[in-house]
Amino acid sequence: MSRAPGASRAISQEPAAAGKRPESEELGGWLTDYLEHLRVERGLAARSVAAYRADLVAFATWCRSERIEPLGVAPSELRRYLDAEARIGLTSRSRARGMSALRGFYRFVVRCGRVEVDPTELLQVREGRRRLPAPLSYDEVDRLLAQPDTTDPGGVRDRALLEVAYGSGLRVSELVGLRLADIDLDDGFLRCRGKGSKQRLVPLSDEAVTWLRCYRDEHRAAIGPSATEDHTFLGRRGKPLSRQWVGKLVKRYAIAAGIASERVSPHVLRHSFATHLLEGDADLRAVQAMLGHARIVTTEVYTHVDRSRLRQVYDRYHPRA
Repeated sequence: MSRAPGASRAISQEPAAAGKRPESEELGGWLTDYLEHLRVERGLAARSVAAYRADLVAFATWCRSERIEPLGVAPSELRRYLDAEARIGLTSRSRARGMSALRGFYRFVVRCGRVEVDPTELLQVREGRRRLPAPLSYDEVDRLLAQPDTTDPGGVRDRALLEVAYGSGLRVSELVGLRLADIDLDDGFLRCRGKGSKQRLVPLSDEAVTWLRCYRDEHRAAIGPSATEDHTFLGRRGKPLSRQWVGKLVKRYAIAAGIASERVSPHVLRHSFATHLLEGDADLRAVQAMLGHARIVTTEVYTHVDRSRLRQVYDRYHPRA
C-alpha cells in the first residue's frame, strides 16, 4: 500500500493479548520475547514498545512478500528494505527509528544465540536534518508565565505547572507523572522519571518553588480532593492531568500572551529551557543531565545558537577577528 510523502507508520497502542499468536510468524516467538525484554528489562513505556512492534512487524511483512527468512537476512537485503521504505514515502526519521528497532532486535537474538551474525552491524541510515522548534524569547516566556489567574486555585496550579515546565525542562509525560513525593521544596530539587524509567535529579527555580508551595499547601485540595492520589497536578475530578490537556493549556495561555499558538507547546518550553541555559554558557554535560539525555549528541541539537551571537562571541574573543 502506498503512502503519501512525509508519511509515518501507524502505531497500534493496544498491547498484545495474552495467549495470542505472535504478531509475526516470520519472527516467531523471538518478537514476543524481544518486546517483553523492552518492557521488563529496559523499562520502555508502552508507547515506545508499540512503536518497536509496528516497525518489526512491517519488516517481517516485507520479508514474507520477498520470500526472505528474517532471521537469516543479509545486509544487502536489509538495504533493499530500507530503500523500499523510502520509496513508499516513510519519513527519514521514521526510517531511522525502524532501523533502531531492527538493530535492537538483532542484537537481542545474537545475544540469545539464535543467530551468529548481526546483519545491521555495518548498516547506517541517514536521519536527515532534524527540524527544531524556535525557542521562545525571554520576554515571551515572561508573558506566557504571567497569564494564569492566580486568584483562582486552577490558575495557581497552572502557574506552578508552567514554572516547572520551563524552569526544569521536563518532558510533558514527566510533568503529568510528577508525584508529590518527587518534589523537595526545601532543597529546590525534583526527582524525575524519564524514558526507560530512568530517574534523575533536576533543580527547581525559585519561582517554581514558590508557586509549587502555594499550590500544594493552599490550593491543590480545592481543585481535586483525593485521599489516595499522589500525582502533583490534578484536574477538577482529582485525577492526574493528561498530556493532551497540558498541550491545550499551554496553547491557550500562549494566545492570551499574544504569541502564535503554533509556536508554543510543552516541548517548546523544554527546548527554550535548554537553549536559554546554553546561551548563558551553561556546561553542555550539565544540560544533558538535566534533560535526561542518554547521549551527548542528543543534547547538541540544542546548541543552535543564532549566527549573530556566534559572530559577536567570535569578534570579541578571537585574536584575528
